[in-house]
Amino acid sequence: MNDKKDYLQDLAEIRSIMEKSTRFISLSGLSGVFAGIFALIGAGIAYWLISDFFNQLPTENSTGTFGELLLSLELKLLATALGVLFLALLSAYFFSSRKAKKLQQKIWTKSSKLAIINLFVPLCTGGLFCIVLFHYNFIGLIAPSMLIFYGLALINSSKFTLDEIRFLGCLEIILGFIACFFIGHGILFWAIGFGALHIIYGISMYYKYDYKK
Repeated sequence: MNDKKDYLQDLAEIRSIMEKSTRFISLSGLSGVFAGIFALIGAGIAYWLISDFFNQLPTENSTGTFGELLLSLELKLLATALGVLFLALLSAYFFSSRKAKKLQQKIWTKSSKLAIINLFVPLCTGGLFCIVLFHYNFIGLIAPSMLIFYGLALINSSKFTLDEIRFLGCLEIILGFIACFFIGHGILFWAIGFGALHIIYGISMYYKYDYKK
């Protein structure tokens, strides 16, 4: 009986060693929570900016032409999106490096680099596609496209990190296609996909992998 337990324990240790060498398992659930919080704040700022833009249009005393106001809005939205992305990446690095240090592992490994590469290839492709949509004034499809390509990026990188990333990616893709049928509600779906889903995912991952470890 003891031999069987020792055998199973040895198998578990071998599996753990293989996962550490082939997968980036230091990804912290707290990084997902904070990414979601930053996304919700960004969505709130975007909603306020768009509301302020439309409130300025009817007034005769509003400064600038329609084109100038629209350009100003677009630049502010771009700055907001880049700010959210920067804070999300910063929190991901901070919490993941802290977890890696606690587990006595390196954060920059072959598996973590592969995970990042496989994440950013679909992500950058989606970003370029969104620029094309913006160029041809298909504004309503930008938010759904962001969700879909982000979901594809998560699925693509899940081979080198936690399996739950794949499930989150599938949810993002499904939400993106649903958003295609509700043009004009992009901020709402953006907040759900990048905000709420990240927070739920992050909390579940924190209690599954990080809590009391």
